[in-house]
This record gives sequence, C-alpha cells and structure tokens, in this order.
Amino acid sequence: MTKAILVLNAGSSSLKFALFEYEAASDLHLMAQGQVEGIGIKPHFVAKDHHKQILADELLTASDIDHAYCLQTIGNLLRSRYANLKLLGVGHRVVHGGAHYAAPLRLTPGTMSALEALAPLAPLHQPHNLAAIRAVAEIRPDLPQVACFDTAFHRSQNQINQLFGLPYNCYERGIRRYGFHGLSYEYVSSVLRQQEPEVAAGKVVIAHLGNGASMCAIQNGKSVASSMGFTALDGLMMGTRTGNLDAGVVLYLLQQEQLSVQQVEELLYKRSGLLGLSGISSDMRILLDSTEPQAALAIDYFVHRISKELGSLAACMNGLDALVFTAGIGENSALIRQRVCKQAQWLGIELDEHANEAHEFCISAIDSPATAWLIPSNEELMIARHTRTQLGL
Repeated sequence: MTKAILVLNAGSSSLKFALFEYEAASDLHLMAQGQVEGIGIKPHFVAKDHHKQILADELLTASDIDHAYCLQTIGNLLRSRYANLKLLGVGHRVVHGGAHYAAPLRLTPGTMSALEALAPLAPLHQPHNLAAIRAVAEIRPDLPQVACFDTAFHRSQNQINQLFGLPYNCYERGIRRYGFHGLSYEYVSSVLRQQEPEVAAGKVVIAHLGNGASMCAIQNGKSVASSMGFTALDGLMMGTRTGNLDAGVVLYLLQQEQLSVQQVEELLYKRSGLLGLSGISSDMRILLDSTEPQAALAIDYFVHRISKELGSLAACMNGLDALVFTAGIGENSALIRQRVCKQAQWLGIELDEHANEAHEFCISAIDSPATAWLIPSNEELMIARHTRTQLGL
C-alpha cells in the first residue's frame, strides 16, 4: 500500500495538485503533479509523474465543470495510475489567515466559518481555496484536511511593520499589513538555511517575482517586513495588479470618473500591472521578446519598483547580506535578475554574469560584499510537510 498526502491549490479558474508519497523514515517524495486550468472557459487537464512523464493531457468537455468536478477528475486519474493508494490527508493553500491564524491548522466546521469571514480580504483567492476544501469534504468526509496560510509566515513581524497610519481602532479591527506568499518564503528560507546557514542567519531579502509578486525582509529566518499589506494588491507591480497605489487614486476613480466599486476592483486586480502598462500582455516572457516601447516601459517600471522595495526592506533591517530570487520570473529571467542586481550595487551586490546566465545557485561574484542567490520555490512541498506535521505523522 502506498501512503500519500495530496496538496491542492485552488484559484478562480484553476486547480493545481501535487501528490507526495509518505514514508515514516524519510522526507516526502513527489509522485505526481498537475492542474486543471481554464475552469469556466476551456478546461484543460495536464498531469505528470515525478519523471515528468505525461499522465494526462486533455480538454474537459462536460457541461457542468466546476472545482468539484475537477477534483473528481484528479482523483480518478490518481486511483487509476497508483494501485493501492491510501490518502492520509489533504493540505490546502489558503491565502488569508487573518490576524489570528499564525500556523497551519487542521480544519473543522468552526475554522471554516472563520476563514469564510476573511474572504473580503482576498476576494480573488479565498473563496476558491475554501471551495476546494468543501469539495473534498463532500467526496471524502473522513479525510483529514489542513489549511496552510500564505499570511502565517509574516505574523512574526513587529507591530510597527503591521500598522497603517489610520486610527488605532482600525488596527484592532484587523485592518493591518498581513503580507502574502508566506509559504514560498518559508520554503526558500528553509533551503537557504540548509545550504548556507550563515547566510540564512543574516539580513536577507527574498524577491518572489511571478504573475503575483512581492518581496520580504527576513532576519535569522523570521519575517521582518513585506512589500504586500492588507491585501495582495500592495507593493510591487504584478502581472495584472497595480501594486503600490495612492489611495486618493481610488477615491478619484469613484468620485470624479464615476466608476462603480466593481469597475474599480476589476481595474486594480485584472487590468493593471504589466498588462495595463504595456497594453500587450501580463506575461514577462512576451514583453521581453517585444520591440514595442510600452513593453519596455512596463519592464522598466517593474525593475524600478523592485529596486525601490529592496531599499525599503534593507532599511528595515539596517542593511543587507543577501538577495534571493524565486518564482516564475525570478527563477527564469536572467535579464531581470541582472537589471535588479545592477540597481542594487549600492547595497553591495556584485553579479557574476556567467553564473546568472547559467541559472546557478549563487549568482554573485566571489568577493561580493552582499550575495545573490537563485532558489526555486516549492510551496506544494511546504504544504505537504505542514500537513504531515498537523496529522502527527
């Protein structure tokens, strides 16, 4: 019998999964992973095993496809491919844990109600995260489920770095800086601690650069400050999200341009960022290949915002010992890393061009006062590890 932990990451139009084999005396081992993307539009199911061999690659054609249907599809595949598979539990990425959930937890009806109340803080993510949990409960009510929060890693921040300049009772009501991408930061920090413990013990900024992008100041493995705040709109410009924005702009759009709340939400979350500035695409790869001036403008602004946040986060720690790149753009774009490091020379970073082009682990020069690193993120493995711990395995 093969014992395993299933990890689910549900978005508005996608459902990602990863299956990890559990053995008591060793770390978790990836068995399969994949996703259904285009839910509600043109659902496409792709899955691969740990050797990258394709297990499924098909368009789903049923008329009532939703997250529950996709979960059934994933389950059918796993049962057909892995004989005698015994699921021990399911771990979920849940974007928002609010002010109270500072660690993963095993889900109960009571905690589900509390997490549903946080949906307005992460409207693009939380409802879909919870929909996947409910779908699993309907199919397998006996199966333990664990929520792993993107905000939990940042609960180590001091009060100053969680405040806004609003009346203090707003903070007491939960209007504060939460920070996100915590599972990614936690995993990357664990790799750095394992490979370079002296570096990990210092003043580190991790740049999670993907379609969703943020940066985090981490000192001795603990989150000190983050570029993201109350919601996942703050900080860096992203694929379709604005990033840092004067709140007066929102008031102007509502009052002077007469946009509805829904129109403003659509603008801030889905029509801004790289897509909005370039007018071409939210995909950095497409923009880097483009010769259009606005593509270059969007890239320039993206790098500018990273450089500005890096300076701010370094100031929170009174210095910088290391900069780590992760996530889709951070892991794959040598040019973006090169441009960011060039802007960060004042902080002591000297790039090794050859190492950067080769996507090596350490991409800074040997004599660089501050070092630069490239560490692929693995949020799924982090969730699986938390799930194992919560289930007492």
